[in-house]
Amino acid sequence: MGVFELRLKQQGEPALVPPAGETPKGSYYLSNLDQNIAVIVKTVYCFKAAEDYGRSAGDVLRESLAKVLVHYYPLAGRLAISGEGKLAVDCTGEGAVFVEAEADCAMADIGDVTEPDPSVLGKLVYTVHGAKNILEMPLLAAQFKCGGFVLGLAINHCMFDGVGAMQFVNSWGETTRGLPLSLPPALDRAVLRARHPPRPEFPHHEFAQVTDDDADAGEVTSPPLLYRSFRFTAASIARLKAMAPLDGRACTAFEALAGFVWSARTRALGVGPTRRSKLLFAVDGRPRFLSPPLPAGYFGNAIVLTSAACAAGELSAASPERAVRLVRGAVEAVTDAYMRSAVDYFEATRARPSLASTLVITAWSRLPFRAADFGWGPPAAYGPAALPEKEVALFLSCGEERGGVRVLLGLPAEAMAEFQRIVEEVTEA
Repeated sequence: MGVFELRLKQQGEPALVPPAGETPKGSYYLSNLDQNIAVIVKTVYCFKAAEDYGRSAGDVLRESLAKVLVHYYPLAGRLAISGEGKLAVDCTGEGAVFVEAEADCAMADIGDVTEPDPSVLGKLVYTVHGAKNILEMPLLAAQFKCGGFVLGLAINHCMFDGVGAMQFVNSWGETTRGLPLSLPPALDRAVLRARHPPRPEFPHHEFAQVTDDDADAGEVTSPPLLYRSFRFTAASIARLKAMAPLDGRACTAFEALAGFVWSARTRALGVGPTRRSKLLFAVDGRPRFLSPPLPAGYFGNAIVLTSAACAAGELSAASPERAVRLVRGAVEAVTDAYMRSAVDYFEATRARPSLASTLVITAWSRLPFRAADFGWGPPAAYGPAALPEKEVALFLSCGEERGGVRVLLGLPAEAMAEFQRIVEEVTEA
């Protein structure tokens, strides 16, 4: 079987799409929770048909984007550095970048979006090399000859987290269908300003640098990475939960799967037993911020990083109880007081999380991707166009399969083979 190469033909030059109405100008505040995740997040949405409006999908999306940017006007601005040396948005109203392209293939040729090949899917998201601001995080709508189309988004994570991003995409879809916004964005991020003076009350080990002289530890940085996704059915997750009996309430699906993936990846990489291994993941603060609570539709990052760490020898994929217990402790640590402390900790230290000897889990499995409806029904397929960082494992939903999760990650070939073997012991049991 030959290697498939996707070729896109750009239709015209990239166009700026400004808001369709007058919007506020000036500096827009980004909170401390927005500062540490200024990375490009690329996603694709595949739709089967785009004929109902009597116009091209690109024209329809461009017009509705201008309208929705009136509500989300910071996305039409440019990233800047504030007088405090932090990221902020200069609300110039210049517009988001929009590109339309045609492909020399049918949508089916793209393959399984849940098994992303960055050399293919990456072409569906228009980005500028060296992109570093919102001007250079444009949108791409690719119209396929088969009548379907793919919408590729590249957005800087400092603008919003997964929940906020889905609210924006859903608002864009509602605007395209001529509906009012069901959840208008709450734009004021001052609710997450640091206290004055800052009062960090917790040690915040998520920022700790893992150091170890263990020379035989496996590393992900040297060999080329293979990317694969692994399907965990509801039955597989139930087996994982049974493998980690904890006192009190039963472990959640996330606790069981995160503990297992952390343990299996550490083992597959051949990390020495005395070397410290760290797990880093985000917890949604929306239901946890209490004083004051965040408003509905909060437009911004409301996720707070939390972590677990131990010697690699304590992690066992065959008996992940230790890892699951650490994951639970990391989740339960995220209280209102902890999150306020995290905001203040950054204010006082400007620290950034260390990714040395670290697995970062990003859970997208509960995000409502299928709710993205631009008038042509829900997307037939959706997912990331690439992994943000080599240390990241993404948890994705299994489409319409209830309770299932796909785990997407990159590892060197030898480690990937071992990780697959460990996974199959559970999924094929």
